[in-house]
Amino acid sequence: MIFLHKAISIIIGSILLAIGVNFFLVPSELLDGGTIGIGLISHYLTGAQVGLVVILISTPIFIFAWIYNRPFFYNSLHGMIFSSFMIDLFYPLHSIGELFHAPFLYAVAGGITVGCGIGIMLLCNTSVGGTDLLALMLARRTNVNPGYIIFGIDFFIVFTGSMIIPNGNVLLSCITVIFVGIATSLISAKGLTYAIV
Repeated sequence: MIFLHKAISIIIGSILLAIGVNFFLVPSELLDGGTIGIGLISHYLTGAQVGLVVILISTPIFIFAWIYNRPFFYNSLHGMIFSSFMIDLFYPLHSIGELFHAPFLYAVAGGITVGCGIGIMLLCNTSVGGTDLLALMLARRTNVNPGYIIFGIDFFIVFTGSMIIPNGNVLLSCITVIFVGIATSLISAKGLTYAIV
């Protein structure tokens, strides 16, 4: 039963993540944090597939997790692979998103949609891995709140990417990251409440 819940959360979370990235973020050249943000930067600069870049960037982090913390490895691997696949599969949505181009609205809606996808996956102790996985491992070793580490990494990626991308908008990308964080927190906290009750 636990496996079924985890599979359903990965499928639903990955679909929401893929819609958020392709329908909202890509048409406005907005960024998110983490490996998805790095994938988006690579896509805007070179046309590389976002999901493929996520897998390539995440591979060394997963090797590190395999060596030092296998529960993190097992809980994130499926989420990372499936969500990366879905992001690339749903890429054609960007052409539909371009028809209704509204950058501020897309920053908010994209952040909420991506955050909901991540939050749903976190409900069953799985994630997209990447830099969030790295932050969790660093937090465990340093006793620093993982939220601070994730925020620092995300801010660095968004700020740097916005400076590199010709049409990058640091303010709108920061709005995206804020709404990703809010949606993720609300959904994962709601799941924690249900688990306690």
